[in-house]
Amino acid sequence: MKKDIEIPEVEGVYLAIVSEHNEVYNCQDWYAYLINDKEVSLEMVLILSKGYGEDKETSAMRHKLEKLAPYSASKIELIQEDVLKLRNEFRLTFFIGDRLYEKKYILEPGLKSGDLRIIKQLNKKGVLLK
Repeated sequence: MKKDIEIPEVEGVYLAIVSEHNEVYNCQDWYAYLINDKEVSLEMVLILSKGYGEDKETSAMRHKLEKLAPYSASKIELIQEDVLKLRNEFRLTFFIGDRLYEKKYILEPGLKSGDLRIIKQLNKKGVLLK
């Protein structure tokens, strides 16, 4: 029964949008990172990302990580500047042991450099989505 399905709340797992200097092209690029701030590993991690607006939509991007170690982070994808003008949605699914966890992260359009803060887990400037 649907009422018997328990989906536990996700805590200690974050998505960060980070600005990094690209040495090759001498410009600033944007990246999405998944941060595991828990003391257990995340297993079979699946991430679906998509950007959309009133008249534009990006293709859905799918990413998989076999395992994300405790207190670690992984770079997920490059985000083009034009995509930041859209609403970006990241759907995360993972296992801890035999339990399935799900969470949706939303990045609203119009990210500006003034919105950036130091993300301690990465030691980089960005926006932390909880």
